[in-house]
Amino acid sequence: METIINIVSFILLIGLLLSPVFIVWRLNRLNVRYKFIIYLTICILTTAIIALTFGWWADTSDQMLLKHYGYNFDAMNDTERFGNVSSDNIERVKNLEKSIMGVGWQLKVIITYVFYSPYLLIVYLVAYLFSKKAMKTTDGI
Repeated sequence: METIINIVSFILLIGLLLSPVFIVWRLNRLNVRYKFIIYLTICILTTAIIALTFGWWADTSDQMLLKHYGYNFDAMNDTERFGNVSSDNIERVKNLEKSIMGVGWQLKVIITYVFYSPYLLIVYLVAYLFSKKAMKTTDGI
């Protein structure tokens, strides 16, 4: 169960990291005007959807794992909540319980996206510098 959850999380993380690279690569191959505006628009839409999916998946997968370990969501106290959890998994379940409490996944996604968004600009800047360097080398030949 945890392996499948980790694989899906890893795929979503790779999607967040590689989608801006793929988009800028694709736009550089197409000869379009206003590349930066088109890149930014497509990247924000694409990565926002992936980030929302990733945040939702993180919360939902934690709840799935809690159910898998026997956690009782409707219990009134800790004894009832952890009654069906084996002693081997108590620490893991307590950590999962802490991760789903507090701030909701939507706010976590928004805060994370604020820190993620400069990555979009860095990818574009690096691609721009590489394309300028490639143009200089072909002009010198």
